[in-house]
Amino acid sequence: MNTAISTRDLSKRAPHSPRDRIAGFAIAMRAVDKCRASMVGSLGEYHYDCPVDNLLFDFKGITGKQFKDVVQSSRTYEEIGTWLQSQGTAKTPKEIKTWSDKMETASPMSNPERRASFMSNCSKLGLNPATSSTFDWLEADDRASFSPQPAPLSR
Repeated sequence: MNTAISTRDLSKRAPHSPRDRIAGFAIAMRAVDKCRASMVGSLGEYHYDCPVDNLLFDFKGITGKQFKDVVQSSRTYEEIGTWLQSQGTAKTPKEIKTWSDKMETASPMSNPERRASFMSNCSKLGLNPATSSTFDWLEADDRASFSPQPAPLSR
């Protein structure tokens, strides 16, 4: 199956969840969405080549520029998956699954430099920072950003 890449307007719609995988790689589908949006000026409040994207890039030993070049020339997510598997640092399917699973459960709570910010962000979104992952926070923030806002009270 080939899934065509559509360019999302990220000022109106969230990118894919970081849990959505391409060729087994977590973060990849979300990175594609943000990369494509950055190319057409519809990135909204999102950032391409951010620290989360760089978790994938570092794991594979590639750069944001290399990823952008392949995203620019690809028509399907599967093409990008094939490229990810063949470029940068070679990874076995088991290594990719282990890394992706780890990314899904990782939390900044163990990082003293990021803990306070994560706790504050989780609090604002009604998440328990002690049991939430970075991906939980990103998904909750996406939902909050694009949920219908209540109408202002009339006076």
